Amino acid sequence: MSKIRIATTSLAGCFGCHMSFLDMDERLVGLLEYVEFDRSPLTDIKHCQPCDIGLVEGGLCNAENVHVLREFRQQCKILIAVGACAINGGVPAMRNHYTVQECLEEAYLNGVGVDNPMIPSDPELPLLLSKVHPLHEVVRVDYYLPGCPPPGDAFFTILSDLLAGKEPSLPKAMLHYD
Repeated sequence: MSKIRIATTSLAGCFGCHMSFLDMDERLVGLLEYVEFDRSPLTDIKHCQPCDIGLVEGGLCNAENVHVLREFRQQCKILIAVGACAINGGVPAMRNHYTVQECLEEAYLNGVGVDNPMIPSDPELPLLLSKVHPLHEVVRVDYYLPGCPPPGDAFFTILSDLLAGKEPSLPKAMLHYD
């Protein structure tokens, strides 16, 4: 029996969902009987190969995030939006109430502790989007794993269901929208 390939990526977020993914602890070792990890915090692989399940944390703040997400979606049979940032923009979407220019000025010109006021303009910096977007506004998402971050138990449950060929179903006690 061939193993299921799982890949993960992080866009505009805090990497907390990946840390929570690792909270599956020793259950990760048990999963290794059935899965192999492609791009993930366990492998340091930079580009995803074709895989069965893709987990994405973080929202879309810049053009690079959009490019990475579209490339990732093309490689994944099943895509799971993980955490508040991927599902609704999360904390990064707090900037949606302001223009990009206002955000840049606050951070680089008017912010507390700014010693050398200058907005970066290096052409290598990714182009900021006018708003932070959740994943489903750019690609098709198959499942959502809510939370900030979702608990390790929720990761284990959704992956176990998918490995068993079942539709994922999380108990209400495991769903967190905070």
